[in-house]
Amino acid sequence: MPLLSLVASSPDAVRQLTIEQIVATAGDGRLRDGTESQRELQEYLRLVAIEALATYADYCLSNAFPKSGQVLQDIVNELGRRLEYDVTNGRYQGTTNAVGFDGIWRDPSGHRLVIEVKTTDAYRLSLETVAGYRDQLLSQGALARPCSILIIVGRIDTGELEAQVRGSRHAWDIRLISVDALLNLVRIKESADSQETIAKIRRLLTPLEYTRLDELVDVVFTTTQDVETAVSAETGESLESESQGQSGAAESSWEFTPSEVIQEIRERIVAALSHQLECSFVKKSRALYWDANQRQRLVCTVSKRYLNQSLVKYWYAYHPQWHEFLREGEKGFFVLGCTDLDVAFSLPVAIVGDHLEEFHTTERKDGSRPYYHIKIVDAGAEKYALQLPRSGQTLMLDPYLVRLD
Repeated sequence: MPLLSLVASSPDAVRQLTIEQIVATAGDGRLRDGTESQRELQEYLRLVAIEALATYADYCLSNAFPKSGQVLQDIVNELGRRLEYDVTNGRYQGTTNAVGFDGIWRDPSGHRLVIEVKTTDAYRLSLETVAGYRDQLLSQGALARPCSILIIVGRIDTGELEAQVRGSRHAWDIRLISVDALLNLVRIKESADSQETIAKIRRLLTPLEYTRLDELVDVVFTTTQDVETAVSAETGESLESESQGQSGAAESSWEFTPSEVIQEIRERIVAALSHQLECSFVKKSRALYWDANQRQRLVCTVSKRYLNQSLVKYWYAYHPQWHEFLREGEKGFFVLGCTDLDVAFSLPVAIVGDHLEEFHTTERKDGSRPYYHIKIVDAGAEKYALQLPRSGQTLMLDPYLVRLD
């Protein structure tokens, strides 16, 4: 059975396979340029979570099997996509009429990275050959400036290669990173919430002058602040602070939810929607997901039950950038999870947009864009509704219910 058909019919079985076994089920099992085997493998890698990519990369580096280097090349290019580069996969093998580059990554600013994947430092790499690939691509019009070279190595022990780069005339055009470090950048990106943070993470992969460390410190600070803000918003800390500010008194009924619990519930919700919509979603950032073609999109946020005596039982933030993200896809859903329920509520972005002006908003002290307060109220008889405070109405959530079992 072809790989993608197997994924559709038996996804759990595929998850148990090694990447070597997965390659054997792709097309005719013989991985070559321009084949169905190559297409299926590359498409499959776009469907899986980051930890699966990490497992597959480790297998390629720890086990010698036919085409393991080519498979690692495809995995590395997929990591580039997860960092939101526009990625062109290179050939497995160069020919007389085709340049043998491993990949080209273009970021939204227009900077391009020519990718070279190297599994080991055991053999000396010809930097002139890699630079020659770039020059040929420039002369053919397949590459434009600004551009630089990124060498991605499988092993951390790359001292000889580092010295080789530093001592070459290409020292200002080439940067080096391990597969493990690249995986960690993707993990950090998926924990963040801001496009500004994601752009700064990508900036680390372009040649920088490190005499002055301000830019590196700025990346660390911005990323840490972004992740902490996203976590506090979902665990309830920021909402508690705002409720105190609005009421002038602390709400003793607030209980904070560990972020690990939030993420576990979110993964259950995304899995249920993947089944319902017949679509595999991959993580873009902390609460944002999209399919491999970025056409179907989810914003999935989770709330603990609000334990006071009012009708409001769940409370969420909805950010303008989330609304824009959903609207940019062909289908978009704002999905509300509840820590104590085995259901979630999936609202089409058009429905949310129709009612935006009926929600309360919070102005941020730092001057950034305000966000909307989304509240679910108890409608009786185990039913729930969305509160529309500015119009005094409610929107019943029964039509948007998704069961998680």
